[in-house]
Amino acid sequence: MSKSGDDGGGGGEHIPVLLAEVLAAADVRPGQRWIDGTFGRGGHSRALLEGGASVLGLDQDSAAEDAARALEAQWPEQFTWKQRNFKELKTCSIEHGWDKVDGILLDLGVSSPQLDAPERGFSFRAEGPLDMRMDRRGGPTAADLVNELPEGELSRLFYEHGGEREARRVARALAARRQRAPFRTTTDLATVVAETLPHRRAGGIHPATKVFQALRISVNREEEALLAALPQAVEIMKPGAVLAVISFHSGEDRVVKQFLRERGSEWLDTPRHPNTVKNPTHHLDRVKRFLPSNEEIEKNPRARSARLRVAVRNKEPIL
Repeated sequence: MSKSGDDGGGGGEHIPVLLAEVLAAADVRPGQRWIDGTFGRGGHSRALLEGGASVLGLDQDSAAEDAARALEAQWPEQFTWKQRNFKELKTCSIEHGWDKVDGILLDLGVSSPQLDAPERGFSFRAEGPLDMRMDRRGGPTAADLVNELPEGELSRLFYEHGGEREARRVARALAARRQRAPFRTTTDLATVVAETLPHRRAGGIHPATKVFQALRISVNREEEALLAALPQAVEIMKPGAVLAVISFHSGEDRVVKQFLRERGSEWLDTPRHPNTVKNPTHHLDRVKRFLPSNEEIEKNPRARSARLRVAVRNKEPIL
């Protein structure tokens, strides 16, 4: 699934990000069991299947179904898809009859096809409803948040999930404007943000980029899902199994990095212990980070902010 850390532009060609690095880390072999927790359009799943693995694909977006059905038709014995959020990782694995797996892949963020569909409301480059839900079966939309959250809550959201340094200024402008008329479209919101931050127009990213990112993360409760999924992944990984997570902005990468550090440290080192003690949650080894090559970025500019972090499940520690 080709993802992006910002809005991006361009067409909807499906280019799996960091595919070579994922496959090198995965060391896929026939008979392995893999869960692709963010199926998207199936690029990573296809590569795993071609390597001989059986794959359970998960995606909360119903738009992934057509690509998933195509893989099911091509690999009927090896591939299964479920429209589920990866925060249900362990439950989905057990339902599928897998108590343990050989690998788990999470490709976080929004996909190119989602960005390039104006009716989804993820992009400010074309007018569309202010939606941003990955799972359109229910839940609040971005319009609901922008029009109904208190000004202070909007400011917190823009700062914490988008890293927007002028979050208060933006929230104040949105609160004033919505008193006259509610926000309904992506271009309407983007225009007001750009007018509020006119100094941002001189080069760099669009002024509304971080606001849109923050709304998307909040609408889909992405950080909450990630925090729920990572411990579940460790629980269902066999010794030697691989966890691979691709992220596109600093917030989600920070969550992954911290989790891998906590589970990848053999020893606890705190001032409260006169002697260093073993970490009871030391479950992961060989923690590594990979970045896209210049060649990949040239072919797929949306890969420029991608970060792949990989770790291998060890045996339970002896305490």
